[in-house]
Amino acid sequence: MHLLLASRNQGKILEITRLLQTLDQNLQVLGLDSFPAIGDIPETGASFEENALIKAKAAAEGTGLISLADDSGLEVDALSGAPGIHSARYSGEGASDRANNDKLLEAMRGLPEARRTARFRCVMAVYAPNGEHFLAQGTWEGSIAERPRGSHGFGYDPLFLDPETGLTAAEMDQASKNARSHRGRALRDLLDKLPAFLAGRGKAQPAASNQSSEGKG
Repeated sequence: MHLLLASRNQGKILEITRLLQTLDQNLQVLGLDSFPAIGDIPETGASFEENALIKAKAAAEGTGLISLADDSGLEVDALSGAPGIHSARYSGEGASDRANNDKLLEAMRGLPEARRTARFRCVMAVYAPNGEHFLAQGTWEGSIAERPRGSHGFGYDPLFLDPETGLTAAEMDQASKNARSHRGRALRDLLDKLPAFLAGRGKAQPAASNQSSEGKG
């Protein structure tokens, strides 16, 4: 079965693909880079749930494939839940991971450990071309470190401390991170629901020839 991941974020694509294929090796995951005719999909929703559905719906309708989209981000309690749905562009459109991390550290400068609580949240939407869809979710509770640590992962991983291991997400090996992360938990929730969803609606149709010839990621 082909599943389209509605993202061009290569770090996210690699992480989700690895997780999906450990749970179902028959899944062939494509990304939006394989369908350049589909432009950027604006994230106009007011929540993780809305944004995930917007992206999955646009991808499914544009390709004829069952599509998976996620919206995820970091919620910091001391910042009233910011950066939240704006996590990827916290320091501006096209912001780098380093710029976002620097802004977060500055916003939390001087805060004691007790006030540095935070969580990663992930909402995933699976959307079929006929409009049927469902949501899956995962949360990873933790806190914000006072300085970046580790060289793995992407986004806010160098600042996100896991309370049980004392490691940042960027200090964990991939297997350890997948077992604990918000995205790993959301994917396990998704794969619990996916078989019944597929059984109820049949297999995905192939993408239209003018789209499938253009490639993606």
